[in-house]
Amino acid sequence: MPNKALRILIADDQHFSRLRIERALNHLGYYRIAPMHRLEEVLSALEYDCAPLDLLIINASLVKGVKFDLFSFCMDNPYVHYAMIYDERQSGIPAFLVCRQEKVLISALPLPDLDTLTQLMAKVDSSLVAPVRNREVGA
Repeated sequence: MPNKALRILIADDQHFSRLRIERALNHLGYYRIAPMHRLEEVLSALEYDCAPLDLLIINASLVKGVKFDLFSFCMDNPYVHYAMIYDERQSGIPAFLVCRQEKVLISALPLPDLDTLTQLMAKVDSSLVAPVRNREVGA
């Protein structure tokens, strides 16, 4: 069962892409979603919001032409629990790669499909809900 309290941010410069991802997540039962179209918006949201982000889904093309290490940013930012970087075709990586401790997923796909998002949300949901359940049992 989806955790409806998860905070999800989708970042893509194409409105249609953001909408497709958001609708797929809605289909899976997730509605607490913030769509953004520029890297600056993402950085501002993470800097000024006090609550951590459960999942960042971001198009790698947002950092094209900018000196910004998106992978390191996602790995090292304590306010990003999980991230998926997609449309990362320039690096020659496999179509779907899970990186260090499964915090950051990198996909060469131009847009995450429903199956990919279903797998991603199963991982995010189970890992973020389990500690809460354990705390409630021990309380």
